[in-house]
Amino acid sequence: MSILEARKIHKSYGNKFTKQEVLKGIDISIEKGEFLTIMGASGSGKTTLLNVLSTIDRLSHGSLIINGEELTKSKEKKLAEFRKHHLGFIFQDYNLLDTLTVKENIMLPLSITNTSKKAAFEKFESVAAELGIAEIADKYPNEISGGQKQRTSAARAFIHEPGIIFADEPTGALDSKAASDLLGKLSSLNEKRKATIVMVTHGPVAASYSSRVIFIKDGQIYTQLNKGEESRNTFLKDIMKTQGVLGGVHYEH
Repeated sequence: MSILEARKIHKSYGNKFTKQEVLKGIDISIEKGEFLTIMGASGSGKTTLLNVLSTIDRLSHGSLIINGEELTKSKEKKLAEFRKHHLGFIFQDYNLLDTLTVKENIMLPLSITNTSKKAAFEKFESVAAELGIAEIADKYPNEISGGQKQRTSAARAFIHEPGIIFADEPTGALDSKAASDLLGKLSSLNEKRKATIVMVTHGPVAASYSSRVIFIKDGQIYTQLNKGEESRNTFLKDIMKTQGVLGGVHYEH
């Protein structure tokens, strides 16, 4: 069952004299519980696509349906409400509030819902345990490592059980150990909670944790790979081969 349907997605910037078409008629269907990665060289349109799919940016032409709801022409107020309740976000730069503890940052999305204090605390305990950050609950962002910050960001994205989690280069600021730890946790949450994750990355290692990879080139879908029953190492090799054909993509070591 698909949770997101995007049809004939176009996105342009500028006016008729300086028009730059970034997305050129992309079709994407994302299944509920899928872990999808979007890859492409710098300037290919992958981040623009993520922003359009997550309603952060408006598409120029096409249609976007999430959870059966047509959002293409929705007013900004409605989109903001939809994001609060149905979407989760993990950003490269964490976007944590320095004046709040780890626990307070994670529980922030629940403050706009009718969740009781008892239920909110139980949700916090569950997601903090799954992401291995329960012991730093009372620390502030400036007292924890980059990896712990990103796991805090991930916990905040998951706590209100949104329909889709959008992750924009979530390992971009992390060292390889912290990155693999975070990706392992995301993969585990994807399996246990049947959470739908849509991630943008330039790194084949990060992409190998997902179940499907879509490659964007010049604003269009170039090709896609499905992991299926392959091991992560085999899937990684397939991803790197495809990158080699695409060219101009930064490799992780």
